[in-house]
Amino acid sequence: MAPDKPFSQACENNKQPILDRIRNTFTAPGTILEIGTGTGQHAVHFASALPHLVWQPSDRPGATAHCRARIREAALDNLRLPVELDVASGIWPGDSIDGAYSANTAHIMAWEEVEAMFAGLAKRMRTGMPFCLYGPFSYGAKHTSDSNRQFDRHLRMQAPHMGIRDMDDLLKLAEQTGFRLESDHEMPANNRLLVWRKL
Repeated sequence: MAPDKPFSQACENNKQPILDRIRNTFTAPGTILEIGTGTGQHAVHFASALPHLVWQPSDRPGATAHCRARIREAALDNLRLPVELDVASGIWPGDSIDGAYSANTAHIMAWEEVEAMFAGLAKRMRTGMPFCLYGPFSYGAKHTSDSNRQFDRHLRMQAPHMGIRDMDDLLKLAEQTGFRLESDHEMPANNRLLVWRKL
């Protein structure tokens, strides 16, 4: 893979199973903010398959170059160039969005950043708007697989602020920020797709 187009095999593997779920959630026309776009493989795949949406990629300051070449090459009318977004800064692109999507970010962010992500979305989303959050999660402080347990240990050894998030904590956070959990879908490789709705 060319250095200007980073590639993730995991994204390639999970993009279609995720699309099969989110196409039943993002049904109305509007702008969807993707938080943590990474390589842009999800963004291109979803925007191509969901032409009624405008897909807005975003990533941490200094990280948007990871997806820019792939997005330019795709040349889709409904796929915008990435914008910088530091969820903890309080400075978000635009004033309102019609939905949000984020994959494999909650376990990389510090918990304070996860809190800021929910709070920031709550300020910009109208009642009934969806937020799809994909990744590994634990339930009642118990991991769903040995591989997730090992992955969580690996993350915490890399940096103490990282780690798989527990659903009990996410449900409390959602209640505090004005979201409710609409559905929790089992996904390949011991991941989940959580669909939250703004109250």
